[in-house]
Amino acid sequence: MSKITNFKLDFDQDLEFYLNKNFPGFEDYRIHNKALDARGANRGKKPIYNYKIEVIYPGEKFSAYQEQFNFLGEFKEKPIIVGAGPAGLFCALRLAEYGIKSIVIERGDRAHNRMKHIARFWRYNEFDKDNNVCFGEGGAGLFSDGKLITRIKSPYVQYVMNKFVDFGAPPETAYVSNPHLGSNKIRGLIKKITDHLKEKGCEIYYNVKVDEVLFDESQVRGVKLSDGRLLESNNIVLATGHSAKEMYRHLKEKEVKMVPKDFAVGVRVEHRRELIDFLQYGRFVHENLGAARYKLTYHNKDNDKGTYSFCMCPGGYVLSSGTDEDGIVVNGMSNFARNSPWSNSALVVSVQAGKDFSTDDVLNGHYFQRDIEKKAYEASMEHAEGKQVPTQRLKDFLEGKVSKDLPKTSCPSGIFSHSLNSVLPDFIATGLREGLESFDKKMPGFINNDAILMAPETRTSAPVTIKRSRATFESESHKGLYPCGEGAGYAGGITSAAVDGVKVAMAMIRKEKNV
Repeated sequence: MSKITNFKLDFDQDLEFYLNKNFPGFEDYRIHNKALDARGANRGKKPIYNYKIEVIYPGEKFSAYQEQFNFLGEFKEKPIIVGAGPAGLFCALRLAEYGIKSIVIERGDRAHNRMKHIARFWRYNEFDKDNNVCFGEGGAGLFSDGKLITRIKSPYVQYVMNKFVDFGAPPETAYVSNPHLGSNKIRGLIKKITDHLKEKGCEIYYNVKVDEVLFDESQVRGVKLSDGRLLESNNIVLATGHSAKEMYRHLKEKEVKMVPKDFAVGVRVEHRRELIDFLQYGRFVHENLGAARYKLTYHNKDNDKGTYSFCMCPGGYVLSSGTDEDGIVVNGMSNFARNSPWSNSALVVSVQAGKDFSTDDVLNGHYFQRDIEKKAYEASMEHAEGKQVPTQRLKDFLEGKVSKDLPKTSCPSGIFSHSLNSVLPDFIATGLREGLESFDKKMPGFINNDAILMAPETRTSAPVTIKRSRATFESESHKGLYPCGEGAGYAGGITSAAVDGVKVAMAMIRKEKNV
């Protein structure tokens, strides 16, 4: 029998040396989990790795990870999946495992062409409303840290991780506690996934938008595309992401049940990577540990407001990632090596529906985001060219002043000096100041003269939830309509979006195939 064991090693200890000493004569080993614990490293406590290892001896074999899928055959009408981000692609992938072909519709281009459009925006300010950091094959996750961290508990999490490995992700993706692919690796994986789907008979339409979801009373019957085509189906999956404002407006007109949702708004903070590494690892800074991460939170009990770090990108870049020609949004990304000279993170303040914006209109949260993004763009047009990002030194933000000179930055579209108080609502700016003072106590040196804030970070999550049944995953108001992923309010990252796509696929299979 194979043996599964848990143990700890100092970060600089050799794993195979340990195994040879403690399991003499072993044939092979497989890592089930590897997690870094660097708490206290900045106070002299040596970082450790927690391992869960399966060891086998001669004549033994590892238990198989492989899932078995019965061939179920196609639905009477191919399901239509709107959006080729993680939710949409994994929905299509799971259906294909059972021999069920689907139609995937993506408003943007394939990943390699999408890259060209984005590069032209960052360099020449040539904006494309359908090919940008949020829209196109791979969705917003294509330009992120490629983080696969998730707090959800689902048997499909391991399926998603294993599938990424099957399509070429590094093997450790399946077992490290905080896996990340980096933006550069995830682009290649997405292409392999879509190529595989085509080989399985799926149809994928690029550069075309769903203008209308068609209904017979409260039952879906198909979609109308921007090129005039009508596609019929009694199963429509909405995996459009959290920035598809046109779809939200269309669903409101069709009286699809939606409710306003809380989200968060703030800035991107950028430090030199070497500083963050030192603040987290102290004298133990080492290549074995990689670029340091952090997670910071602050809660004001008086007004019940939270300020927290979000989507931290070690050794990464800050991107201009808006979806409107007259709006600026920032986001973070990093490549697999996480080796840029900077580290950044969102620092955001909670925005509560019914408290910080009226819920009279279900889309008021979206309008709240949009107003901030337009202010940032107007400032950029006044002081730069419309593509550069409003930026302020962190210390200046706290002291209420604006320095003209700014340090070098990772942002490819450029930055300009500007007071962020004129972009952000007062309660957001106040929450950020309180949070930053708290964070500097937890990580002394976090506040320093070379750190900068870039704004605004508004697209932390969807501003609405498209209500669906917990049992069938269908819309509560319209049968055959499946809200899915981040844009529907049911996910918060690559992994959870992919898992939600799998859940929706299984729900459709249960309905159509009675299994």
